[in-house]
Amino acid sequence: MTESDVAVVGFAQAPNVRATHGTTNGVEMLVPVFDELLDGTGLSKKDIGFWCSGSSDYLAGRAFSFIAAIDAIGAFPPINESHVEMDAAWALYEAWVKIRTGEVDTALVYGFGKSSAGELRRTLAMQLDPYFVAPLWPDSIAVAGLQARLGLESGLFGEEQMAQVAARSRADARQNPNAQVSGEERVADLLEQPYVADPLRAHDCAPITDGASAVLLASADRARELRDRPAWITGLEHRIESAQLGGRDLTASPSTSDAAGAAGAAGVEVAELHAPFSHQELLLRAAIGLDDSVRISPSGGALCGNPMFAAGLSRIGEAAGRVWSGEAGKVLAHATSGPALQQNLVCVMEG
Repeated sequence: MTESDVAVVGFAQAPNVRATHGTTNGVEMLVPVFDELLDGTGLSKKDIGFWCSGSSDYLAGRAFSFIAAIDAIGAFPPINESHVEMDAAWALYEAWVKIRTGEVDTALVYGFGKSSAGELRRTLAMQLDPYFVAPLWPDSIAVAGLQARLGLESGLFGEEQMAQVAARSRADARQNPNAQVSGEERVADLLEQPYVADPLRAHDCAPITDGASAVLLASADRARELRDRPAWITGLEHRIESAQLGGRDLTASPSTSDAAGAAGAAGVEVAELHAPFSHQELLLRAAIGLDDSVRISPSGGALCGNPMFAAGLSRIGEAAGRVWSGEAGKVLAHATSGPALQQNLVCVMEG
């Protein structure tokens, strides 16, 4: 490893729950997450060179909600801070660049979202093209249903395959204390459930989830001090596609393919995929080129806990954990933002 290399050395997350009693600024969720992360690495807040967050003012229902969240960090000592209005996986990208430039040697990245506040499915319509699509107010599940229908009619997958994804995710999530899971795991039982947005059933859709997560990055020298087996970031890329749903093929994800190719995704053993809908996992596996030898989302994935603007960051933390434990030598984490897999980030890490 060279001095410009960066590693993931810490991860913590709040329990993924249907609703919380806290405010939409996330402070109540973030304080214990920060405490857990810093206690686990032996650092204090004054040791962090850069803080970067991901959240959404639309979701919080207030302007500059990320400023209020800084109360979780504290007023002293003064901090070097930035923010992205999207999933915190993209905040991690900014922090990764910050360390590689040599400006800082540690960075704490966090994301939070109180999805239970307001009407999530309607709020996410604000991500759509503001001229032709958003005025129609299609909700997020309806848009995903269009994508799933196109995939089914194209013969790319079947409803049974979608149910298999949901069943496996639920089974894995029962081993994850932070996941949110309930209901049946048998494929036959899942296929008997009614549609919520044809062809999507409830198990095909991520649950509304309140939550937060945080990841600690460190430069090469600091990483070796903080963890015996750091998860070195060997590739980190993101790509974006058209905001117009009719301007792209919804049954493919070229932005994911391009990002995975640039990040060096070949040969990964574990892949944590940010797939809020069961059919999107199938599309992502095809886009990245993941075969049956790759363990997919052993944490249970976003289908069993999808805290908005933190779920993508959590995929990076969950994947890094497989490297720390020695379970895998090369892992991949994926994050998505926007409707129907519009923008995608791929992070490859090695032990």
